[in-house]
Amino acid sequence: MVTANRGKQPSLAQLRAFAAVAEHLHFRDAAAAIGMSQPALSGAVSALEETLGVQLVERTTRKVLLSPAGERLAARTKVVLDAVGELMEEAAAVRAPFTGVLRLGVIPTVAPYLLPNVLRLVHGTYPRLDLQVHEEQTSSLLEGLAAGRLDLLLLAVPLGVPGVTEIPLFDEDFVLVVPEGHPLADRRDIPRDELRELPLLLLDEGHCLRDQALDVCREAGRDEQTPVTTTAAGLATLVQLVAGGLGVTLLPRTAVEVETGRGGLANGWFAEPAPARRIALAMRSGAARQDEFEEFARSLRGALASLPVRLRTPDGDAARDAVPGGAG
Repeated sequence: MVTANRGKQPSLAQLRAFAAVAEHLHFRDAAAAIGMSQPALSGAVSALEETLGVQLVERTTRKVLLSPAGERLAARTKVVLDAVGELMEEAAAVRAPFTGVLRLGVIPTVAPYLLPNVLRLVHGTYPRLDLQVHEEQTSSLLEGLAAGRLDLLLLAVPLGVPGVTEIPLFDEDFVLVVPEGHPLADRRDIPRDELRELPLLLLDEGHCLRDQALDVCREAGRDEQTPVTTTAAGLATLVQLVAGGLGVTLLPRTAVEVETGRGGLANGWFAEPAPARRIALAMRSGAARQDEFEEFARSLRGALASLPVRLRTPDGDAARDAVPGGAG
């Protein structure tokens, strides 16, 4: 009777040796199958028997038979080895960049206009990346990033949030959207102080674009007591209110072509330097995938180069291959 060695645990080499013997029922064939010498294989099986305290095989001069214990434990050994194999495969996938799941959070005033470029980049350059997109407002995205629900954010900055690293992508100008026939329609030198008295329509509370537009108005000298009509939850509704003559609004440059093509609208362009916002990727500081995210940002800048934006380097400087924004 074999006595268990309670101070030891089976090694993977012992389990592989026993699994091979259980499959081939022949020491020489089993040794050849796993690239081990026959004496080493026999020794590994004996060591496993000693560790477990049970006899696994019956050795005869002609063949090998599994004992009743061996029959039972062979199936469990296969389960263990399969699980170890899956573990190694998963670790290899984690080590390989741009594989597995990437949970990307995007703000609503960016998602419809940039996602086509993002998706083309992922499908064409990173086909093994499982991109999952979540469109939410900034506060919800930041909560998701902090909680680990999201991996990477695409949104307007600066955020000024501790523990969050921003990777600048581009700057884009704001464009004044007015009804057709408006005195400012098609002008390309609008001074910012025109915003002081205009009937301004903005998005609902919680949208960062609303806050950015209000900042632009404050910089232009608009009295904070000047009323702002807020009745729209999205840009599509907002521009239709403008087309209906209820006021004017500010759109980021990337949204203009999509949102003002329905008729009844005209654009006005601010004198340089035009008011603008910066779009960036944001990640947890010290994220395990930081190198991967920084490479993704470099690729994304290239994918966005055709848009009317000014590309930025990771330090926020103008990229040499940037596309000029503005009225073009």
